[in-house]
Amino acid sequence: MKFFIDTANIEEIREINSWGVLDGVTTNPSLIAKNGGVFEDVIEEITEIVDGDISAEVISTDLDGILKEARELTKISKNIVVKIPMIEEGLKAVSILSKEGIRTNVTLIFSLSQALLAANAGATYVSPFMGRLDDIGMSGIQLVEDISKVFKNYNYDTQIIAASIRHINHVELVAKSGADVGTIPYKVFKEMVKHNLTDIGLKKFLDDFKSVKTKEK
Repeated sequence: MKFFIDTANIEEIREINSWGVLDGVTTNPSLIAKNGGVFEDVIEEITEIVDGDISAEVISTDLDGILKEARELTKISKNIVVKIPMIEEGLKAVSILSKEGIRTNVTLIFSLSQALLAANAGATYVSPFMGRLDDIGMSGIQLVEDISKVFKNYNYDTQIIAASIRHINHVELVAKSGADVGTIPYKVFKEMVKHNLTDIGLKKFLDDFKSVKTKEK
């Protein structure tokens, strides 16, 4: 499973990318607004840090506006994937853009039927939002598993980005679910490194090594 980071914070992206585990980045208008900066400049800087797919979201909700923004965004870098909301005008845009060779990520997916529509329209990625479904008492991971099963049954090329990941358990479930990508917040990446037994084991090794003789340099 590929790892993307879900953020627009440049320092967070730099840090996690330095681990050698990042395959891409997902952003959205809320993340851009939270971290500040000029939208296009932020996206361009991200593409210079991470050599992978970078999802940049349109803000228009009409067909002409979506198409215009999408075409402008792809001029920033060959790695740009245009993030488009799951709405009727969005589906129309995805269909047109896919024929132009522009890659898309259909976002705000909350049902299997939405994912199927996006795949049939030609989406490169679909992004089911796990955490938000869990918030309303539904199973986010079940949706990811259902999409994965159906996509495999019908040999769809569309990849699944498991989004709205809230904790380590989500990451581990997603890895077992058949998702192609997990887009993970910075905080969860940091938590994934940690385990109490790792800390205890490392301390013991270091304490024991104090009694080991080494050559003087």
